[in-house]
Amino acid sequence: MDRTNNEEEPPVTDDSDSDSDWGGLTCECLANILARLPLEHRWRAMLLCKSWLLACKDPHLNSRFVLEPEPEYGSAQWWAPELGRRVDSILRSVAEWSEGSLREIRTRNCSNESLHFVAQRCPNLEVLSIKCCPNVTDASMADIAFRCTMIKELDISYCHEISHESLVLIGKNCPNLTIVKRNALNLLDPSEHAGIVPEEYFKTCPQDGNSEADAIGKSMPNLKHLELRFSKVTAKGLGLISAGCLKLEYLDVFGCVNLNSRDINNATSELKNLKEIKKPNFYIPRSVFHTERYGHWRLYDERFQTDIFRI
Repeated sequence: MDRTNNEEEPPVTDDSDSDSDWGGLTCECLANILARLPLEHRWRAMLLCKSWLLACKDPHLNSRFVLEPEPEYGSAQWWAPELGRRVDSILRSVAEWSEGSLREIRTRNCSNESLHFVAQRCPNLEVLSIKCCPNVTDASMADIAFRCTMIKELDISYCHEISHESLVLIGKNCPNLTIVKRNALNLLDPSEHAGIVPEEYFKTCPQDGNSEADAIGKSMPNLKHLELRFSKVTAKGLGLISAGCLKLEYLDVFGCVNLNSRDINNATSELKNLKEIKKPNFYIPRSVFHTERYGHWRLYDERFQTDIFRI
């Protein structure tokens, strides 16, 4: 991933200078070999010789862009601006080489620049997973919504600059959308992200989960899989989702502190296709969540039913 300048092709050696037979393989053989390699290895392979470079540009090899770290949030370097520029450069190259055949994107720390390019070049995009992208905003998502109308799966988890307006546009323009993941960072236990996620990023966490819930309920009638982990959605918002997404089969609201079991059961009672629910099944100490609003512990416990959240 160290050589990703989109302005210049990576330096390659001449086939005639190589003593190896690898450079003399047919295009079909090279494509077969390269198709078995992850993106990072293919990017290095194109440095070997001109024939490998040309093979790496084959549209059939660029129908998927998968460049994700492990674990969930990656390491601190995945949030660095310089790495973001490299990811952008690779993504633009793959989008160009795909000649419109790019159907799946799974990456982190890309920006509006590369997504605008994708929107213009890849109308057949079906999967867009861009978790942890601090530089992606509604501007590029609107472009995606209007140009990439075949999207089936959308993951914009931890993308704090994307608002409910993008959810509305994508929902209305992408009728095949069945999977949406809009998970938030765990603000109840920030130590989970310590040393990985930039501290200033926590301050931009979306505050109004119900606006997003309203957008999902009104614009995504074919939704089957929805993840809202650690969202600030309330019982009202969950009711809006349930009223508009009657085909929902999987619902993940783990960590949603504004919901209790009664709220969830009431809101989802009419979802006949619902097969699995991930509930916020943990105990919230009453000393850490809105206790200043309740002068008596009993009132607090009745309001939030904290015993229901106890493991």
